[in-house]
Amino acid sequence: MASHRFDTSAAHGGCPFMPVFAPPAVMFARGSGTELWDTDGRRYLDFLGGLAVVGLGHANPAVTDAVSRQAATLTHVSNLFANAAAAQAALDLVGLLAEVTGADGQVFFCNSGAEANEAALKLARKFGGRGRYGVISAYGSFHGRTLATLAATGQPAKHEPFQPMPDGFRHAPYNDLDALASTIDPTVAAILLEPVQGEGGVIPADPGYLAAVRQLCDERGLILIVDEIQTGLGRTGAWFGFEHAGIVPDVVTMAKGLGNGFPVGATWARREIAAVFQPGDHGSTYSGTALAGAVVSAVLGEMRRLDAPGLARRAGQRLAAALDGVHGVRTVRGAGLLLAAELDEGIDAKAVAAGLLRRGLVVNAVTPTAIRLAPPMTVSDAEVDEAVGLIREELSCHATS
Repeated sequence: MASHRFDTSAAHGGCPFMPVFAPPAVMFARGSGTELWDTDGRRYLDFLGGLAVVGLGHANPAVTDAVSRQAATLTHVSNLFANAAAAQAALDLVGLLAEVTGADGQVFFCNSGAEANEAALKLARKFGGRGRYGVISAYGSFHGRTLATLAATGQPAKHEPFQPMPDGFRHAPYNDLDALASTIDPTVAAILLEPVQGEGGVIPADPGYLAAVRQLCDERGLILIVDEIQTGLGRTGAWFGFEHAGIVPDVVTMAKGLGNGFPVGATWARREIAAVFQPGDHGSTYSGTALAGAVVSAVLGEMRRLDAPGLARRAGQRLAAALDGVHGVRTVRGAGLLLAAELDEGIDAKAVAAGLLRRGLVVNAVTPTAIRLAPPMTVSDAEVDEAVGLIREELSCHATS
């Protein structure tokens, strides 16, 4: 570990965390913008952004101020009552979706992406009615770690320790319309897709694929759910990844960038679909707390002020072009500032990510052969150039070893 470890002595009872994550390589103490510092005071460039979460950068002043002010005013009163901060956040988010879709919708706030997808899955089942409960998603997808969202996740190896999985989920190869269509039967209520498969390797939808899926849903009377948990809120160079396909989903799930590090998620649905939910059908103790609402409004306001999609487009183009010229990088894929650098044959992405961390650059191996880059959308040109320089240095070692 590059900085202080947890004290695992008997006096402290060992590590306090359940072993669901690998042992951390670094303990970070503070951040600012694209920069992080560990507990030894060493500086890093964060080109992972907390897994595409910290879109506005660490310790963003607007978000920090919103948290501080709201925490000193009102945090939580339960959903037996309303609060002004959550109401404003709902209006802000519904307004943004109305701008990009032209559709009238409603929103449910929750605490995470998995919970946002859970709400979408329940909404699809309620809308489908008795006997029409199936959901088709793609192989390689990732939708969460609750039992239902894990079942929707198209990675069978992740299912094995927790079998049997909940019923009603099936998968088709991503970007294969014929395979998807052949999976539909009268029990299917919805199709759930990511515009870019983030955890699956930063794999974008092929041109025309999502539009064809939208048409298929219309023809078969299915709900189209688009998982924008990693791609949404400016990350791909548009407010939402589905915009690149020119489609309007029926349901959109969000999290990650919505809170810039504060735990909050949201499920948006067209009003006529949302209307199938009645009081008691779904909920959460922490749905729409005042504190989360203040954060959401602050994040959306700051993203609008900065033109977050434009920032992601420009910085993403610079980063992708620079990576494309690095020896050891075979191809670059993705959209905006959600990118993967596919490495030359024989180069281990996990070893590269570890080497970059030692050099002071935070990325991750999204597949055995590719590293993922998702820095804050506020990243500067100088920081992009510095990061690419570090990648070039690290890959030069692997290419000659």
